[in-house]
Amino acid sequence: MAAEPTAHALLQKHRPTLDQALEAIRTRAYWSPHPEHPKAYGENGSLDAAAGKAAFDALLGNRLDLADQPGIDDWVGGEVSPYGIELGVTYPHPDIDVLLPAMRAGQRAWREAGAELRAVVCLEILKRISDRTHQFAHAVMHTSGQAFMMAFQAGGPHAQDRGLEAVAYAYAEQVRTPEQAEWTKPQGKRDPLVLTKRFTAVPRGIGLVIGCNTFPTWNGYPGLFASLATGNAVLVKPHPRAVLPLALTVRIARDVLAEAGFDPNLVALAAERPGEGIAKTLALRPEIRIIDYTGSTAFGDWLETNAHQAQVYTEKAGVNTVIVHSTDDYQGMLSNLAFSLSLYSGQMCTTPQNLLIPRDGIATDQGHKSFDEVTADLARAVDGLLGDDARANALLGAIVNPDVKARLEAAAGLGEVALASREVANPEFPDAVVRTPVIVKLDGAKPDDEAAYMSECFGPVSFAVAVDSAADAVELLRRTVREKGAMTVGAYTTDAATEQAVEEACLEEAAQLSLNLTGGVYVNQTAAFSDFHGSGGNPAANAALTDSAFVANRFRMVEVRREA
Repeated sequence: MAAEPTAHALLQKHRPTLDQALEAIRTRAYWSPHPEHPKAYGENGSLDAAAGKAAFDALLGNRLDLADQPGIDDWVGGEVSPYGIELGVTYPHPDIDVLLPAMRAGQRAWREAGAELRAVVCLEILKRISDRTHQFAHAVMHTSGQAFMMAFQAGGPHAQDRGLEAVAYAYAEQVRTPEQAEWTKPQGKRDPLVLTKRFTAVPRGIGLVIGCNTFPTWNGYPGLFASLATGNAVLVKPHPRAVLPLALTVRIARDVLAEAGFDPNLVALAAERPGEGIAKTLALRPEIRIIDYTGSTAFGDWLETNAHQAQVYTEKAGVNTVIVHSTDDYQGMLSNLAFSLSLYSGQMCTTPQNLLIPRDGIATDQGHKSFDEVTADLARAVDGLLGDDARANALLGAIVNPDVKARLEAAAGLGEVALASREVANPEFPDAVVRTPVIVKLDGAKPDDEAAYMSECFGPVSFAVAVDSAADAVELLRRTVREKGAMTVGAYTTDAATEQAVEEACLEEAAQLSLNLTGGVYVNQTAAFSDFHGSGGNPAANAALTDSAFVANRFRMVEVRREA
């Protein structure tokens, strides 16, 4: 096979990393091969800060060339940064009747390569992405609105970790079954029945990754690499406002595949014209056998209902809840919650929305605090965190689209405002829309308030909901997760019985729970190789990033048996 010398080099280079990733998913301990600090880059072929920024700037106003991708019938673009600059990058638009058959053509050789070689090719793709982390950081920042440091970490090493995690799970599931087996069944006095059996992991077909606006790489890489590592070709359909990070990913993947002796069309890009809605068209194509989607509940539900030919993995909307019952570190709790509500302007699927607080107040290490005191103190904690505009810009980033801004402005009319949102000027990007969070008080006993707190209000909006008791808070939490879903749940309590009740509710409703976080770990952050992002067990998502279920149904085991 022509790719053998390259294959051997890739195995030598990346097998140790694969082994470490396999150990990490087994132990769930902390591990990452991708540095989080910008100064760690600049050696061994990686771009430093200046080179990464120059590489990003070189893309602006130009075509991102995938000239060897089949079926290009137009060039499309139109991304405008949430920070106010037009990117001016254009991308190939596909004739899908030409592109999809071309993508299928390379699948046999990719299947025959086997799980190990596919894994290390994926790791080489991730290594080259990692080398360009500084460039990707600017691409993520100017398509998602994340502040630079968050774009660097979440869009770079954290996203790469999630991709590697998916490869590790994919490899582990494929090698769970041996490639060959000898089967002998005794027949008493007669000769035994003897068969030789060969087992092959067979890909489903073409995987479709439908990207999101807020976390194009972090949410895109698990599905992309899970499908690719299990032998499938992958078509990447980015969100029209966030094409650049995934287009760069596709270009790197195609280069690596070609150098390793495989068909580069195993990974391709499907950028769309304004308003085209190509995702619906692609999702119903018979060639598409796997779909990964992050976004609105409405389209996620549509995919699950209509894309019958495909295995569909969705992460949709949810109403994340924190129960505030009692604490032995009041200031730590306030600081932790303030950061969680502020990070990336609340534009995370894991950001808390509803804070359930007993109307009679809570017990703390600083004495009893009334409902009004808790909400006022939390408002002061957010104000203190974001009082300096430079720090506010570094935490908040920019509002990603006009819909988020409209929801933020409307939220103030839903109840009594405990914390008003304010505009923050960004001297580097004067056209950026930067807003601090709003906190609105609601009453859990009033039916009129329920419509607000039982609906996802994506963005820097949270509701302090007064409840009658800890038991009422747990029951409202349970109902919220069951009916609306939740990616995260948090709770603060010093009472063992309340803690047990919250934990039991989360176990029964399949929601990921964080208890009494007061330090440098926040409810809206998850770590690859250790934390599960979502559970797949409530309406917020039908899959978890990343577990065995996320990868195992992307391939099927097919056996060929012969008489020995």
